[in-house]
Amino acid sequence: MKIFCVGRNYKDHAKELNNPIPASPLIFMKPSTALLTDGKPFYIPYFSNDIHYELELVLKITKPGKAIEQQFAASYYSEIGLGIDFTARDLQDQLKAKGQPWELAKSFDNSACVGGFLPKSELNMEDIRFSLIRGEETLQQGSSADMLFSFDYLISYISKFFTLQTGDLIFTGTPSGVGRVEEGEHFVGLLEDRPLLHCTIK
Repeated sequence: MKIFCVGRNYKDHAKELNNPIPASPLIFMKPSTALLTDGKPFYIPYFSNDIHYELELVLKITKPGKAIEQQFAASYYSEIGLGIDFTARDLQDQLKAKGQPWELAKSFDNSACVGGFLPKSELNMEDIRFSLIRGEETLQQGSSADMLFSFDYLISYISKFFTLQTGDLIFTGTPSGVGRVEEGEHFVGLLEDRPLLHCTIK
């Protein structure tokens, strides 16, 4: 199982981190050991003092494919869920300043928290709304309509370079509003007002 992630797929998020708007998808990967499921807690790693949350829509691949044409991409996933891409922002900034890859900041153990999934038939695929809640505070709100690169385009693009396999996950990017996590906080991810993701910070 592979976890693909898309960086800077929402213009406002790119701007809030002072990053340029990409002309093509920015792709990175997390290993299977990054997966955190079943509402298990997230433990802040010792090597970072600035872990950030990034809520994202997640696609689950349902059949193998390679070099998929965009017009056929929709048949390669049937459900959409929520995930949090936990990022060691301090470490990422250090790596970016040196022109080095981001894996140490993005791909560490349990950095890909994944909640439940809903069938596409239950969603407005032109405007899938999602949000992240901490207590009574809404931290992030987003819509698939605001993505720079659509689900189908991402599947087609990624499959040019990697064979997609059943069970692979694609984190499709985060909207603006990312921020630091603190011990004891509890996050709830809503997909169309349905709580599909729960994560407590330890």
